[in-house]
Amino acid sequence: MLPASRRIAGVGLATVSGVAVAVQSRINGELGVRLADGIAAAVVSFGLGLLVLLVLVPALPTGRRGLAAVRAALAEGSLRPWQCLGGVCGAFLVATQGLTIGTLGVAVFTVAVVAGQSGSSLLVDRAGIGPTGRQPVTPSRLVGAALTVLAVLLAVSDRLGDPGALALALLPLLAGVCIAWQQAVNGRVRGAANSALAATLVNFAVGTVALLVTLAVEVAVRGRPSGSFPTEPWLYVGGPIGIVFIALAAAIVRFTGVLLLGLATIAGQIVGAVLLDLVLPTAASRPGPTTLLGAALTLVAVLIAALGPPPRR
Repeated sequence: MLPASRRIAGVGLATVSGVAVAVQSRINGELGVRLADGIAAAVVSFGLGLLVLLVLVPALPTGRRGLAAVRAALAEGSLRPWQCLGGVCGAFLVATQGLTIGTLGVAVFTVAVVAGQSGSSLLVDRAGIGPTGRQPVTPSRLVGAALTVLAVLLAVSDRLGDPGALALALLPLLAGVCIAWQQAVNGRVRGAANSALAATLVNFAVGTVALLVTLAVEVAVRGRPSGSFPTEPWLYVGGPIGIVFIALAAAIVRFTGVLLLGLATIAGQIVGAVLLDLVLPTAASRPGPTTLLGAALTLVAVLIAALGPPPRR
């Protein structure tokens, strides 16, 4: 059994990383609007993150050892090639940020991601894909997941009457389903590398390649994006924020399991989304009392799942 103190610390870190994801969503959404192309915005975000990691990881002894360990694990078969493909899911999430947030707003985007992530996390834990192995669906975990979905639905209930928004929300919904699998396999890579940064580099390298291929196909079919690169520096920090999120998730998933990691990240996302929409509102997002109530209920849901009896490996 994992010590409760490690689970609680992991929940706290995951919540902080969730806030970072909300900030990243707003940044990449705005970049997608400026470039008039969500895929191009995702390439910029992931590409800049990859450049940072290509400098940072080889410069650190733990990073070099981690990459060598990943190669050795792949060669001996203890790490499977498909377990290194989590970056494809991360690339899809970032692409949906650029494609949808300009229309949906951060809060509606978040509820779509949450709805996919909560159910998928239960299945991923039950299947034993993550580094903690198979984990049963305990009552507290099931209640926490269900309550989280209800809470975020309440948080954005004033926007759910827009059929166009609901149709567009299918993209982040699918991205949410993919996130749980990404967190699980990235945890496997981190375990093989014994380095969160090395695992993050693998994630960003795979994701960047996937996005470049997608962009090449898009340009061949539709032509070059019509927007222009903005001059504000803050619009280019989405990639470095993603490094923090991926590295934290890969490091702490072995203490929390995929479901609890996902729930805590969700709590941070919804709180961050509400704060962003309050402090920096856009035409697509103006939170009301139900949004604030839903954010509070989300935190309660995470506490229920975190403080319940930990599942055995």
